[in-house]
Amino acid sequence: MRWLTTLALLILLPFFLGTAMAQQTVTIGFTVSNTGSLNVDSQEQFRGFELWRDQVNAAGGIKAGGKTYSIRFVNYDDESKPQRVQQLYTRMILQDKADFLFSPYSSGLTATAAIVTEQNGKLMITTGAAEDKTYKQGNRYLFQMFTPSSDYLTSALDALKAHDTKTQLAFVYADDSFSSAVAAAGKAYAQKIGLKVAFDEAYGPETADFGPIIDKVVASHATALVGGGHYADGATLARQFHNQKAKLEFVSLLVAPDSPKFTELGDAAFGVTVPSQWEPQSAYKPQFGPSGAEFAKAYQAKYNSPPSYESGGGYTAGMILQHAIQQAGTLDAAKVAQALNATNVTTFFGQTRFATGANEHGLQIGHAMVLAQWQKDKAGALTKQVVWPAQAQTARMVFPIWQGQSKTLEEAQKAK
Repeated sequence: MRWLTTLALLILLPFFLGTAMAQQTVTIGFTVSNTGSLNVDSQEQFRGFELWRDQVNAAGGIKAGGKTYSIRFVNYDDESKPQRVQQLYTRMILQDKADFLFSPYSSGLTATAAIVTEQNGKLMITTGAAEDKTYKQGNRYLFQMFTPSSDYLTSALDALKAHDTKTQLAFVYADDSFSSAVAAAGKAYAQKIGLKVAFDEAYGPETADFGPIIDKVVASHATALVGGGHYADGATLARQFHNQKAKLEFVSLLVAPDSPKFTELGDAAFGVTVPSQWEPQSAYKPQFGPSGAEFAKAYQAKYNSPPSYESGGGYTAGMILQHAIQQAGTLDAAKVAQALNATNVTTFFGQTRFATGANEHGLQIGHAMVLAQWQKDKAGALTKQVVWPAQAQTARMVFPIWQGQSKTLEEAQKAK
């Protein structure tokens, strides 16, 4: 009988080995700002990562080169601090043996992470990191999902000029690398299209009292405000401008107004616009993956909250990495990088295409921004609408915003 047992083992051994070989794991490392000033935006980005992982694993994993890979995450709290990012990305590569990396949230933290990943020849998909210069350092394994910061304010300024060619602009923005780069490019573009910059001032990212800056903006006779930084400072800036009854025709802030939490500001949120990487209403026809409506429904069901562009970007970063692995048929970083270099696809998030020149390798050159605005629905509840460009528009822009503060969306549209 022993020989029957041995024979059975010999017969079944190839099956067990084949199953073990086929069911492998791909490890993806990244940091999340569970604490610190970047907490809100970083958490939304993480939820996008998480939803992608859970859906792919539930569907059987990533299939490539005759093998199937389940997705495993290794992540730590970077506390919104660059020094933590450097330590943790080194740890994920050398100790946790991550196959690929996602970026932390924000351009500043990503720039720090990129130094580590490039030194170790590890591929990193970046999301929530729009500043151009990180992608102009001769990097080979860095790939950007977001529209670069140099184009961040183009939609907002084009929309503003379409409504008022004689506007007086105030640029008020966080003194960090991302916000400063966006503001510098925005000022240059404003002047290029003939808009006057009446005021320009950066503030510390931890600023909680914007009273002195608001007084200066009012004294400058500015009629439009552009700037902000991330959630905490942007929400505070919007609330304090509203509370001081600064009569502005147009307000466009980075990042903060895209979060569903922005509705907690009440009337201070009304009329505020946000240059957005993506909105759930965006009607792109995906070549693979869910539609925008399907993604938004799944996200709402899992987190009981609508998705933001940070969460949409996080999910799409996973899809683009998955697509490249499938195209390459391997986890080899060089071959997956080649697949990413050849990527030119449309998902619910819009088009994704990467620059391949040595002087800007990995820079996003396919994706386009939209401009969203907080308006009111028929019941008077705050709702976000896409107001620019015309082909993506779900509602006309309320302008000037102080005229529509007490009106619903329907009343504001009838008044135009």
